[in-house]
Amino acid sequence: MAQPDQEAGGKRPIAFITGASRGIGKAIALSLAQGGYDVIVSARTVKNGEVRDHSLSIHKADSRPLPGSLEETVAEIEALGARALAVPLDLTDRASVGAAAQRILDLPEWREVDLIVHNGRHIGPGLMDVFMDTPVDAYGKFFEAHCIAPIVLTRMLLPGMVERGRGTVITVTSNAAYDTPPAPAGKGGWGLAYAIGKGSGHQLVGTIHAEYKDKGIRAFNVQPGFVGTERNHISVQEYGHELKNAAPPAAIGAVVGWLVSSSEGAALAGTTIEAQDLCREKELYPAWG
Repeated sequence: MAQPDQEAGGKRPIAFITGASRGIGKAIALSLAQGGYDVIVSARTVKNGEVRDHSLSIHKADSRPLPGSLEETVAEIEALGARALAVPLDLTDRASVGAAAQRILDLPEWREVDLIVHNGRHIGPGLMDVFMDTPVDAYGKFFEAHCIAPIVLTRMLLPGMVERGRGTVITVTSNAAYDTPPAPAGKGGWGLAYAIGKGSGHQLVGTIHAEYKDKGIRAFNVQPGFVGTERNHISVQEYGHELKNAAPPAAIGAVVGWLVSSSEGAALAGTTIEAQDLCREKELYPAWG
């Protein structure tokens, strides 16, 4: 992977990634660290073994421990020779989101964020529930996490990018944002609450591209497709998916690394990237046969 542009004096650029305790977010963090970035990582899970409710449906509670934590991601980033900072936040708590961004801005050695990756998502009832089973209050949580939280973070961190004349905003989107479900939720499809969350979050990139492309800011939606994350290894087989068809998280990390470090990637700004197709086309992750 090509190295990102560095400031005079060899200062490494800084990336900020939400949902980086595991899965796609962690893979992106490690790819960027390998590619020359220092990385700020955020999520709710700070230490391994913390119990979180990650139920996908009102019909089945799920608080099984998930592997991964911010502490583990930080340790792996630092083992690659990059600096790392953990900033916990809860995407459904607007005060938590604003406080996290302010903490970054208050740290002189971290405030100049060059890349924001909106990867974190809300997991809760409504994700795999059919329309009449979805609690009305579920819609607000998905909207808060997928739309409002990225807006708050971008509003607070974007001005510094514009002032410096460079920066990138990436949203890890989903085909649920724009496609019709192939089947009912829980039977190969997804819930309306999840689709509304992802659909609302999908729009940020187009607006940033239209308004800031002439000010040195690039923006991309990255559609990862079905990925074999730690969470999916535990839960999705119950909903009709086969993990043998899933891409490894590192393949998506490689795509993001390529987008922010190559001239070819820069030319795709303002578009939705089908990550698995691009990964195979450019042979960005040869370990994925």
